[in-house]
Amino acid sequence: MLAPRPAGQYLDATVGGGGHALAVLQAAQPGGRLLGIDADPAALAATAARLQAAGLIEQAVLCHGSFADLATLAATAGFGAFDGILFDLGVSSYQLDTPERGFSFTADGPLDMRLDPTQGLTAADMVNRLSERELADIIFLYGEEHAARRIARAIVEHRRTQPFQRTAELAEVVARAVGGRHGRIHPATRTFQALRIAVNQELDRLRATLPQAVDLLAPGGRLAVISFHSLEDRIVKQFLRAEASGETPRLTIVTKKPIVPTAAEVANNPRARSAKLRVATRIG
Repeated sequence: MLAPRPAGQYLDATVGGGGHALAVLQAAQPGGRLLGIDADPAALAATAARLQAAGLIEQAVLCHGSFADLATLAATAGFGAFDGILFDLGVSSYQLDTPERGFSFTADGPLDMRLDPTQGLTAADMVNRLSERELADIIFLYGEEHAARRIARAIVEHRRTQPFQRTAELAEVVARAVGGRHGRIHPATRTFQALRIAVNQELDRLRATLPQAVDLLAPGGRLAVISFHSLEDRIVKQFLRAEASGETPRLTIVTKKPIVPTAAEVANNPRARSAKLRVATRIG
């Protein structure tokens, strides 16, 4: 859907481990170039190693930063208009599978959750400092968790005697507040999602970056966004519709309905099950 071509200029705004970046660069040779952005220094190091091994590191510029600063980062790196821009939202498997990053409760780790570990408040800061109402609002709004008030009350009760420091500790308090597991989803899943979104200001940054991405697309260039939950997908869908309508539309929507993974892909990669891909083309 991104349709990379030789000598094209591409932007991977969430470069992660470099899987997409490598595939795009390979398809864009000879002469193609790629700007890769990520908030996580570990992700940039992984991408650099991957592109180095493939002999494509010279065709890439890798930048540490937030995609909310897309226009500034692109200008600083010397890129103008792009033939394709990709966003793969949320956290990566590497981040989920590294307990020290604090994104998951399946293995105990420090309660961190920052995509960029060099700045900002941690999840521990939030659960230990915010009021009960603020916590309930975050958990309800970003986690779509109906037991948000009960969970917030339990968090505040627990921290009176012992501040939260570890993921397992928070997951246990949330599970007790909800009343144990119902179905196959862990009772702390939505709360952890909500805190991660709040810690990294993910939805605000998504809203800030999408208009910049359209500005940076060359005529005929493609914008592709992969989202993993309804709040992200709703923002992307509404933005694309707005940009494709009105007196001077800037985009044509390519995917009338989002592309979702096949049953075979989900069987091979269960984390892909909730992914939705939406694509649009810049009008000349």
